[in-house]
Amino acid sequence: MGANGAKKRKLGHDSSDGQPQSRRAQKDFFKQAANWNLEQDYENRPRKGKKAEKESSRLPMKTADGRLELLKRLDPEDDTASIESDTEWLEGQDNEVDSEPDLEQEKELEPQIPESQQILEAQEELAKVAALLNENPEENFSGLKTLAKIGESRIPTIRMLALITQMAVYRDIIPGYRIRPQTEDAAKEKLSKEVRGLRQFEQSLVAGYQAYIKELAQYARSQTTPIRNGQSLSNVAVTCACTLLTSVPHFNFRTDLLRIIVGKLSRKSLDKDGAKAIEALETLFHDDEEGRPTLEAVSLVTKMMKAKEFAVNERVLNLFLSLRLLSEFSGKASQDTVEQTAPKAKKNKREFRTKRERKNVKEQKGLQKDMDLADALVSHEEFERMQSETLKLVFATYFRILKQRSPHLMGAVLEGLAKYAHLINQDFFGDLLEALKDLIRHSDEDAEDGPAEDENTEQVDDEEPIRNLTREALLCTVTAFALLAGQDAHKSRNDLHLDLSYFTTHLFRSLLPLSVQPDLENTRLTTQSSSSGNSSKINVQTTTVLLLRSLTGILLPHYNIRQVAPLRLAAFTKQLMTASLQLPEKSSQAVLALLNDIAHAHVKKISSLWNTEERKGNGHFNALSESVEGSNPLATTIWEGELLRKHFSPKVREGARMLEKCMSG
Repeated sequence: MGANGAKKRKLGHDSSDGQPQSRRAQKDFFKQAANWNLEQDYENRPRKGKKAEKESSRLPMKTADGRLELLKRLDPEDDTASIESDTEWLEGQDNEVDSEPDLEQEKELEPQIPESQQILEAQEELAKVAALLNENPEENFSGLKTLAKIGESRIPTIRMLALITQMAVYRDIIPGYRIRPQTEDAAKEKLSKEVRGLRQFEQSLVAGYQAYIKELAQYARSQTTPIRNGQSLSNVAVTCACTLLTSVPHFNFRTDLLRIIVGKLSRKSLDKDGAKAIEALETLFHDDEEGRPTLEAVSLVTKMMKAKEFAVNERVLNLFLSLRLLSEFSGKASQDTVEQTAPKAKKNKREFRTKRERKNVKEQKGLQKDMDLADALVSHEEFERMQSETLKLVFATYFRILKQRSPHLMGAVLEGLAKYAHLINQDFFGDLLEALKDLIRHSDEDAEDGPAEDENTEQVDDEEPIRNLTREALLCTVTAFALLAGQDAHKSRNDLHLDLSYFTTHLFRSLLPLSVQPDLENTRLTTQSSSSGNSSKINVQTTTVLLLRSLTGILLPHYNIRQVAPLRLAAFTKQLMTASLQLPEKSSQAVLALLNDIAHAHVKKISSLWNTEERKGNGHFNALSESVEGSNPLATTIWEGELLRKHFSPKVREGARMLEKCMSG
């Protein structure tokens, strides 16, 4: 049928057999074409319509320039489809304000998780990662980054928990040695799998620890509001820094931790963070066996005080009294130099050994020397050098404060000089004694002017007690006699031109006024110690204790106890017996106990004071004399014993009876 159709088309159009028939067909075709309506036929022709666009179910996407755009559904058959045309991009630039509703729409799309639920999930994640790190830190060291990532949360409680967790983890996994930075050649070395894994863990540990300490420093400087139990992020950061310093002082970035802690001591009024910093440094000084951490801490503290012009709390300066290394040091130092004395070699008894034994001992000594040469001897020399540097820093600070005469720090400076008197260079004694005399003169002048007219007697801060001028004078006396007795300076007393008569005379004139002071038995820092929770006993001696220390240095010196002048012994004995009538109960007991010790050592020199018939002096006794010898003590007797035997305290009565028994025997 297809062939017939083709044949008919051939006959109908190109038939050559009948010409008239083809002409007739052409006429009929043109006649019909004149009646055609081509425009109507084109209008009625069916067209291909566009497919209905399906609604896109995709979430909006945020572009690099901050705009939000909805992704159109792409036709899988069209490979050249694009997300956004130029016209759409221009329209988005012109209507930037319209992006705000998109932000609100995005927020509505995000799931709203309660904050308590987020904190609970963070706690579980922190506990899980910390357990893995404690179990095997070398294989799970990537958990350090996870902990740091959790600490980037916007919720302050989660950040606080992350800081505490990281502190506990680092404290447990830090090795007992310092990790050196990796060199460029180390990466090219051929190492075993275990060594390479260990080095990778060490470098990751150092990098994470450094980032963590930087975060602690940032939080410690910030002023954040309390979050839980009155604790803020700043408090937690200081606590973590103090714990790491006392737990791993040998590890890297110790100086950064010290800067965080010392930064909390630069105020006159110490808060809870300052108290934590004081305790951390005291623990560091007490436990330090190396010497370098102590030197770094003392260096930073002295620089901070100098930058603040010594306008710091007294407890900061009292930190130097906790230095254990200074009490073990054998050299002599001033603010500039340190003189070290070589230790004396002990002579051992010579033992008999055979030739073979001597040969074996010699070989063992040679091996031990090779093993210890690079470590023990070098570390000993380094240890001595660091002690010397620490000593110079401490004395330089003390002498600067003496020169500046900072009122609220005088007590702490004098306590330190009295404690470390055996370490001060003898060539510096003369200048130091003159400075102590000036302090006593200024104390007397300030006492005469009265506290209302003296600006230095004002309270430094809420925790700092009012300046005690009597205490300062006693501390000067204690320091002066400690210098004389500390390192056998009495042997070269004439060569050094040391004259301590000024301190003796001042103490003699101060005995009677001291006996009527109401605060003799009050400790120096009772309020401050109880408020801060610090149990340190540094610089808390009562005025009575300081008085007894001064009297012991004058009347019972250990270096020449038999050479004290009889006139001085008699004058002080008479003044002390008179003062004991007014002293409080415990102070009176202590004075009578000191007089019993004096009686045992110098009974022949003062026995005449108890016997009227054995009086050796002429004239009258003057208790208010300007000098010890001018009081004429041998012209009087001890009549105060009769009143002390009727004292209300049984212990005072017992002390008076023992003193009389010693004199009569």
